[in-house]
Amino acid sequence: MQNKGTIYRVSGPVVTVLNLNAKMNELVRVGHEGLFGEVIEIEDDKTIIQVYEDTSLLKPGDEATTTGMPLSVELGPGLLGSIYDGVQRPLPVLANIMGEFIKRGAEAPGIDRAKKWEFFPIKKKGEKVNYGDAIGYVNENQFTKHLIMCPPNISGEIEEISDHGSFTVDEVLCRLNNGAILKMYQRWPVKVPRPFKEKMMPTVPLVTGKRIIDVLFPLAKGGTAAIPGPFGSGKTVTQQQLAKWSDTKVVVYIGCGERGNEMIDVLTEFPQLVDPVTGGPLMNRTVLIANTSNMPVAAREASIYTGITIAEYYRDMGYDVALMADSTSRWAEAMREISSRLEEMPGEEGYPAYLSSRLSSFYERAGELSHWEEKLGL
Repeated sequence: MQNKGTIYRVSGPVVTVLNLNAKMNELVRVGHEGLFGEVIEIEDDKTIIQVYEDTSLLKPGDEATTTGMPLSVELGPGLLGSIYDGVQRPLPVLANIMGEFIKRGAEAPGIDRAKKWEFFPIKKKGEKVNYGDAIGYVNENQFTKHLIMCPPNISGEIEEISDHGSFTVDEVLCRLNNGAILKMYQRWPVKVPRPFKEKMMPTVPLVTGKRIIDVLFPLAKGGTAAIPGPFGSGKTVTQQQLAKWSDTKVVVYIGCGERGNEMIDVLTEFPQLVDPVTGGPLMNRTVLIANTSNMPVAAREASIYTGITIAEYYRDMGYDVALMADSTSRWAEAMREISSRLEEMPGEEGYPAYLSSRLSSFYERAGELSHWEEKLGL
């Protein structure tokens, strides 16, 4: 059920709405153009929303509508090789529809609904499945098998499963005895870490392809690292080199508040690069999320969580995933701006007091799982 409220105040990306009756972290459409926003605070009859798009022309009296769901991403075949904005809108698709200047409130599915994928079943009727179990797979490209996994909070005995054939992501592939259905894709709220049974100790070194890193500051698969430094010191270039040469199966590169020219370099260069491991295009194992510095600051936080949710999804398949968040310092600057508009008590250098806990919760979502061959029983 959709609830409606009236805009009371607009302060940059922060919008106050009266009588909305929304939930925390719920996705909201704001104004006549239906701008994306998320509920970040509720006080009596006032609901505070951070809007992920430019709020120009919004005014008191305009309408806001709840969607009944949190900010979520679509996870399924077709992610690799895609270029998204911070809320998983496919930029090439929107550009084909609207041209170079994307209209506010534009919407497009994160995964192509029309494309058919060749499905190879693994499970059979009568078998039991739990979260993370693969019922089959599709070849996302010639180098990557994409497991069709049972989503979190769903388990049961297979009552019906499709045979080998071609299907769209919206078609039902499997039905369980409790009425649950499984498709090729699933939705997951970006602020909620995907569940795991056990976090394994990182023991395998990550070969970065850069000798100075491997010798002086070795990294482990399943671990985390930060590249501190002033502006212009080469942080972005280093991360781009890691994306190109590290021995990982999937790369998720997030341009969070980066300069437009740096993101253009990534968007134009990556599709032309050859993967040194497979010999195919590097984009075959890459997901790009572009949220440049001239975009609304609220979308920076969304882009970070969108990227790590996609990374967790491929990690659940057992693939080695390298996540590049470039950069978390600009994410922190965005939090500082929103915090000031909310009139919160500032911490050191004006950053919000909860900055350290937000950063820690982001880095803690890294980890190591078993490989996909074990999931398939090979």
